[in-house]
Amino acid sequence: MSSSAVTVLYRRIRDWVQGTEAHERTRELIGTMLADRFAEKRRIASLHEVEFRVHSQFGDDGIIQWLVARLPSLPKRFVEFGVEDYSESNTRFLMVHRNWSGFVMDGSPANIERLRARRWFWRYNLTAQPRFVTRENVDALIAEWAGSEPVGLLHIDIDGNDYWLWDAVKCISPGIVVMEYNAVFGDERAITVPYSPDFHRFAAHYSGQYAGASLGALAHLARLKGYALIGSNSAGNNAYFVRRDLLGDDILEVPVTRAFVQPNYRESRDRSNRLDFLSFEQRQASIRGMPVVNVATGQSEPF
Repeated sequence: MSSSAVTVLYRRIRDWVQGTEAHERTRELIGTMLADRFAEKRRIASLHEVEFRVHSQFGDDGIIQWLVARLPSLPKRFVEFGVEDYSESNTRFLMVHRNWSGFVMDGSPANIERLRARRWFWRYNLTAQPRFVTRENVDALIAEWAGSEPVGLLHIDIDGNDYWLWDAVKCISPGIVVMEYNAVFGDERAITVPYSPDFHRFAAHYSGQYAGASLGALAHLARLKGYALIGSNSAGNNAYFVRRDLLGDDILEVPVTRAFVQPNYRESRDRSNRLDFLSFEQRQASIRGMPVVNVATGQSEPF
């Protein structure tokens, strides 16, 4: 096969994996129609009612669109980290559909380089930085970008120190905070992995299931920071918090037991780093006895 033929084949494979720009625009058009339709919904029984997916991994695009439609006074600026190359992200459709500005970070320079090389990157006011975020630097990194301007939405998804990072963010008070939670930790205990600045989930435990914080731990922190838990997505990995002054008839606080979703996805790995498709209970058993921090007491205890 000639080099030119190889190049064409590579581009076709790349476009199939990433989605061509035309395919992305089609998804975004459909997402716009769904966002307009769901914006008419007022008080809903669950955030699951307004889910749809454009660039998010699960139904978070729809939830975020519904929330910003209910909260039109939010500053149109977001911060998200742990975005990889932004191909699959919870804020990308927010940027595309509503023209929000944003600041995204990822610990991999290669991921950020790929992001900056995307054909659409020039169209939006998106700052992308290769940064490994820790409790020690997160607030300064956000403050450097945000300056004195407010931020409407913060999303933290790093599969590790999520609880400790939100706790360390002091420079902004966004109206909406989206936090990944680890449902494997259950819905009864307010626990998180101990803080380590170089935490990596598969180094901490081969299964990848020992990471992040329980929904109860994040709800505990939310109360301390002036936020209310309003639900989670139907996949059972992202929780939604709204600043208490923004609650109303359409956006209500819910208890952890109501917001918690036991996930169906099976992402655990065996000791050879292969997917082993363990059930929820088997995933819990695989990390039983690992040390966790009870954020209500501040004490370390076994999972």
